[in-house]
Amino acid sequence: MLRVGSIVLRVDDLELEKAFWTAALDYIGREEEDDDWALLRPREGTGPNLSLDLHHAADRVPPRIHLDLYADDQPAEVERLKALGATEVHWDRRPADADYVILADPEGNRFCVIDAGR
Repeated sequence: MLRVGSIVLRVDDLELEKAFWTAALDYIGREEEDDDWALLRPREGTGPNLSLDLHHAADRVPPRIHLDLYADDQPAEVERLKALGATEVHWDRRPADADYVILADPEGNRFCVIDAGR
C-alpha cells in the first residue's frame, strides 16, 4: 500500500518559502538543515510532509502540481494566508459557485483553499 509521504515544491528562495509554509500550515522543519532542501512536517505529526527543493526555474504557469488545503473557515484562512504573503489568483474559468479560492505563495506556487464545510 502506498501513502503520500511528502509533496515537493521547487522554489527559488528557500528561506522565504520555509517561513511562508511553516506559518501557513503550522509545520516545523526537521532538525538538520540543508542549503538546498527543506523538509517540513506537521507539528502534530499527522499528514504528509512538504518538501522545498531549491531549484531555480523559469515560468511555472500552469503549475504541474498544487496543494489543495481544506479549511473549516475558508474566508478567515484566505485572509490569514494573504497576510502571510499569499496573493489571490483570478482565473476566468473558475465557476461562480466554486468551493475553492486559488492563491499563490510568495514565489507564485499556486494552491487552493477548499471550503471543507460544503
